[in-house]
Amino acid sequence: MRWIHSLSSDEPAEVLGGKAHGLVVLGRLGLAVPAGFVIGTEACRAYLRDGRLPDGLADELTIAVASLPAGQVSVRSGASVSMPGMMTTILNLTVDSIEPLKKAVTEVFSSWNTPRARTYRELHGIPHDLGTAVTIQAMVYGDRDHRSGTGVAFTRNPNTGEPVPFGDVLFGRQGDAVVSGRELPLPLHDLTAREPKVWAGLLHAMDRVESHYRDACYLEFTFETGELWLLQVRPGRFVGAAAVRVATDLADDGVIGREEALRRVSPEDLQQVRTPRIVLAADVLARGLGACPGVAVGMVATSTDAAVRMAAKGPVILVRPETSPLDMRGIAAAAGIVTARGGPASHAAVVARAMGKPAVVGVAGLVVGAGSVRAGDRTIEEGTLVSIDGTSGDVVVGEATVTTSTAESHVCRLLGWADDISGDTSERPEPDRLRAAHIALSQTKARRKPE
Repeated sequence: MRWIHSLSSDEPAEVLGGKAHGLVVLGRLGLAVPAGFVIGTEACRAYLRDGRLPDGLADELTIAVASLPAGQVSVRSGASVSMPGMMTTILNLTVDSIEPLKKAVTEVFSSWNTPRARTYRELHGIPHDLGTAVTIQAMVYGDRDHRSGTGVAFTRNPNTGEPVPFGDVLFGRQGDAVVSGRELPLPLHDLTAREPKVWAGLLHAMDRVESHYRDACYLEFTFETGELWLLQVRPGRFVGAAAVRVATDLADDGVIGREEALRRVSPEDLQQVRTPRIVLAADVLARGLGACPGVAVGMVATSTDAAVRMAAKGPVILVRPETSPLDMRGIAAAAGIVTARGGPASHAAVVARAMGKPAVVGVAGLVVGAGSVRAGDRTIEEGTLVSIDGTSGDVVVGEATVTTSTAESHVCRLLGWADDISGDTSERPEPDRLRAAHIALSQTKARRKPE
């Protein structure tokens, strides 16, 4: 059996993993991707079953690595369903023999069954038997010099769906610095002045991937001495108001049909679309960056263990310097998340959006201690009730007054299409109107099936 595939393979994402499958797409679109190859998910399943690398994989690795440019490699996980930050990534691995690479592959395969990865799959209904692929690529260095850096980009604003580029960039750093949230990144638009060629290349890539996927997309990139390299792409999978706006905008632009727009929005998105906002809060403890819209109220918990324990007594807000995959249990238990560091594309922000939990990140001056939180000259103890606004970035002591708003014109247009499809004009809750359209669409599809 052949375990290794090229980054021009025709194999599906179930074999290559979502990350490598996206790299194949990028390459076919004529965009710059570092040289590499992928170990398919079958090899991981064999490893998890037998407790060792499958026969023949080492020989294939030796041949495949020899085809890469001399230097270091990255070794990245990649399941067929995205699991952001849940599994192991190894950067800057020097290969002087095949043994370090075999060890790295083993580490990535083993990370499939870590508690954080299993928790994430259980929360998102992802089967435990899929396994992960491993993508191995020549390193490109965002920390090579002052004209190097790394970042993440959405082709549209993931909080609102507005059709403008959105994301983070760090100069002189590697990719894990952005995702981990260890450092406060700069807005993506800062590339325009410092590296206009990289910015132009990124805009071109955004246009290409949106046209291919017919959807908003997420990109990870590195630039080395002014040269842009793309490391990952996937559809954005926006929720709430952002999902509604993207679907209706794409339909208005003729990129997708109205039926497809309706399929892309769930009843849950409509329930979330009237996003709560804090109203003129008097007791603002701190302000950061809104990373996932919505308001959450709960008791401050400063560790994952505390969040899990305290959640039995009521809602909690997990407050951390930054989150990592080790915080998954705490994030799952919390009603909302606050971090002192990181930007809208940090681990905390990405996971919060995936789980639909309000989040505030990059709260400058916030110091998280063991059992207390300090902001400026003020300290509050663990267990204190706070409210957070994932749109404005406000962190407020006590239970704040809230109001709601909506992208009304987009919702009205979408629901008008839904009523046209279902033929039902009776007064019903908005999610029910969308459900009726989904049922009508599925019945139409069933009738169209050939005998």
